[in-house]
Amino acid sequence: MKAGSETVTARSAAVAVLNAVLGEGAMLSQTPLPDGLAGPDRARAERLATQVLRQLDRIDRVLKPLLRKPPPLAVLNILRLAVLERAEGAAAHGVVNEAVALARRGKRTVHLSGLVNAVLRALPDPLDLASLPPPMMPRWMRQPLVHAYGREAVAAMEQVHALTPPIDITPKAGARALPDGLRLPSGSLRLASAGQITQLPGYANGEWWVQDAAAAMAVQIMAVQQGETVLDLCAAPGGKTLQLADAGAAVTALDISAPRLARIEENLARTGLTATLVTADALHWQPGAQFDAILLDAPCSATGTLRRHPDLPHVKDGSELATLVPLQAALLDRALGWLKPGGRLVYCTCSLLPAEGEDQLAAVLTRHPRLRVQPPTLSWLRPEWITANGGLRLRPDHWADVGGMDGFFIASLIAPAG
Repeated sequence: MKAGSETVTARSAAVAVLNAVLGEGAMLSQTPLPDGLAGPDRARAERLATQVLRQLDRIDRVLKPLLRKPPPLAVLNILRLAVLERAEGAAAHGVVNEAVALARRGKRTVHLSGLVNAVLRALPDPLDLASLPPPMMPRWMRQPLVHAYGREAVAAMEQVHALTPPIDITPKAGARALPDGLRLPSGSLRLASAGQITQLPGYANGEWWVQDAAAAMAVQIMAVQQGETVLDLCAAPGGKTLQLADAGAAVTALDISAPRLARIEENLARTGLTATLVTADALHWQPGAQFDAILLDAPCSATGTLRRHPDLPHVKDGSELATLVPLQAALLDRALGWLKPGGRLVYCTCSLLPAEGEDQLAAVLTRHPRLRVQPPTLSWLRPEWITANGGLRLRPDHWADVGGMDGFFIASLIAPAG
């Protein structure tokens, strides 16, 4: 596969992605791979780049004593990729040869191909990255988490962040064809091995969809009843829309992004479920009638998804919180006005930061003193996950023995009866 006059390989594509994320602050999900890579090579490039980012601190610990000074980023990323491959068990001579060849291809790296060769030949053998301390979260994230949960809990989260996360799926009610996996206490199925998702049993005929176990809990806490009118606010990527529709609700799914809603439409068609899709800005949209229940999965820092998105510490600095926290509060206040008397609103964010969870719950109760919090009562929830004000705090180190979960905050609010 060629880009210009150079052959594009999974390795060269992975290095290009790393250069974009670590050099330009580009999001991993928004960094396109070079055209022409075949499906397996694309998957391999994505996996290699993601794993380097997940193990970056450990990889740099290995390289530091072998370098007198940091080389240019493009060279450093070639070295990082090679260290990862060596740690994964790839043959040393093949890894070294490929890394040197990559360096020789670049005008800015060719003169350092000898350095690449020398450093990689000096790597310890065997190379065990897991024996090194796990990468730490950035200070802007770690500091408030230590204050909220303690150093031991934060260290446990970082251990989980360093692991390749498993894939969870949510089965439809009565699903028959399912992949092999571990049934979690919540009912989510954790796959034994992912492989190509679209080729797994039950995917094509819509028996299930991919959704982290923590994300699936918001709808379970809502306990929607057949025929209830439910608004899924900020609905994309759509897993919760599918859950609500599968439970028999009359669902309106609203999101500001038409392309993201198009993906929900595709999944609704695949699963044979139905919902009304609305493309609109929730701060300006007005429904024609009130709802029995509203699910608000508010825009947030996504710090709870770091185990799946290891690029986040390198492309965010926490400054977005100054905009996100007021936006979350505004969406909460607006959505509460769309509830029927006695209706319920489930607020959630895929954030570990109290400012986007526990603090938002405390603030909305101050602004709306007639609201009531309904603490979750699902039998499989551990009591220590319930916060003092009745919310649910989920962390990556929960269920760590089977791979952990995404970080989430979930709270169920009951509107006054009249």
